[in-house]
Amino acid sequence: MAGAIIENMSTKKLVIVGVILLLFQAFFFMVGGLIAPSPTTAIDYLATKCVENAKTKGPSWFMPWGPDQCNKIKDFDEATAKRIEANNIVFAVHIPFANQEMSPWFQFILMILQFEIAFQTQNPIDKDALVTMDLRLAYRDDLLSEWTEMARSTEHRKLKCNFTKSMTPENNGRYYDCDLLPFMEVGSVSHKYYLVNIRLPVSERKKVNIGIGEIKDIRLVGIHQNGGFTKVWFAMKTFLTPSILIIMIWYWKRITQMTRPPVLLEKIIFALGISMTFINIPVEWFSVGFDWTWMLLFGDIRQGIFYAMLLSFWIVFCGEHLMDQTERNRISVYWKQVGPIVFGSFCLFIFDMCERGVQLKNPFFSIWASDVGTELAMAFIVVAGICACLYFLLLCFMVYQVFRNVSGKRSSLPAMTKARRLHYEGLIFRFKFLMLVTLACAAMTVIFFIISQVNEGHWQWGGHTVQVNSAFFTGIYGMWNLYVFALMFLYAPSHKRYGDEQSSDDQGGNTSEDTQLTTTITHVDRPTELYKMIGKQAQE
Repeated sequence: MAGAIIENMSTKKLVIVGVILLLFQAFFFMVGGLIAPSPTTAIDYLATKCVENAKTKGPSWFMPWGPDQCNKIKDFDEATAKRIEANNIVFAVHIPFANQEMSPWFQFILMILQFEIAFQTQNPIDKDALVTMDLRLAYRDDLLSEWTEMARSTEHRKLKCNFTKSMTPENNGRYYDCDLLPFMEVGSVSHKYYLVNIRLPVSERKKVNIGIGEIKDIRLVGIHQNGGFTKVWFAMKTFLTPSILIIMIWYWKRITQMTRPPVLLEKIIFALGISMTFINIPVEWFSVGFDWTWMLLFGDIRQGIFYAMLLSFWIVFCGEHLMDQTERNRISVYWKQVGPIVFGSFCLFIFDMCERGVQLKNPFFSIWASDVGTELAMAFIVVAGICACLYFLLLCFMVYQVFRNVSGKRSSLPAMTKARRLHYEGLIFRFKFLMLVTLACAAMTVIFFIISQVNEGHWQWGGHTVQVNSAFFTGIYGMWNLYVFALMFLYAPSHKRYGDEQSSDDQGGNTSEDTQLTTTITHVDRPTELYKMIGKQAQE
């Protein structure tokens, strides 16, 4: 029995490998915290009120500034004084500001909408008020060319506003506190300039935009990825892709050199390596030169495949150290455990297709804009959350069973010689340590995610500014790469055989000891010695 590298490598070499991995882990966190800027930038835009000439055909696009800027008004009081109808007012937003331009390194544009609505006793906001908007999006790559239409749509958004004061005449003019609303998401930034035109058509006969209060202004918050962070992210992917690919090829080559076919545990470790390579391949480089609006959706799919494979691996890894020999090495016995993972992943995939899939054609679409869409989205998220909770409880139970099973096998150790007993005790310790490292990786992912959500985005450390959110992305991404790398390296078949240095007499004297621990094995080649030692006896 050759066993795996984790079982045959000396403690000194194993410590060296662990230290090297920890140094790389610290390096990944430092790259995000000290080198990369914040992952995203948010810019606040105030829409300009443009007036369309009702008598003559107005411009096809309304620019808030520049040589071809529109006729503007300051507020609606001016529109009332000039007898300008609401249907002739267009809200215009140019992205970005004057003397700036967008870049493909920004990767995406996410826009959030907020209405500034003043309270008026004669024009309050109705319950379940719905705003109807005629939206248009255009682009161009220089300041002299004509605008090219990119998308247009008529969208509806439900107002969710709260007025904290008493609704009396003396509070007229005070503003409602309105929630932010989803507005637009573009999956690539392949052009330098973008223009958004917003109309709020009014029709008393059709009850369109009636009872929405007195809208004073429209604000948009534009969010895009920072170019500096994008370059660091691409560089990490470019560096990690060959690293995982090389170790994956080396691992599978060692597996195929065995005299037996690969077992389930080895296959799923290899599949985990493939999914990690799939998420690492830096196809995002092409998004810098091509208008690939589907990259956000493709990225979500890649992440979903990796995390589904990772969760499945943990189940199989624990299960293969619990099953007896008649049940091992068959993926079909794990359908109850893997089923919720597949179903939860499928729910999240459907949710993503309903959101970002539709946005490939209509960037103004949002599944959260309607009651039905909101209920459907919440249903998918709740089902996925329930599956995640069930999975977590099941995994904790299986880890507990594995630890208990390992502790139970210790009763067989006292009958061994000292050298052999120390060897098996070392195997048990290394297995438990790997399980604890796995739990620590999962815990760190959750902890850093929470920290990135509740802190202000950066910390001051001496004379340096640490970008916590960037450190979270690069650190956790690097951590899972190191975890997969370590699995394939440590669980690759070892060419070293334990006991080669022992005399034949000593080996012969330990035959009964091995038999006591390995009665479930029908042939000698197995992925690890612990694999056969921990498994239940088929006779049980």
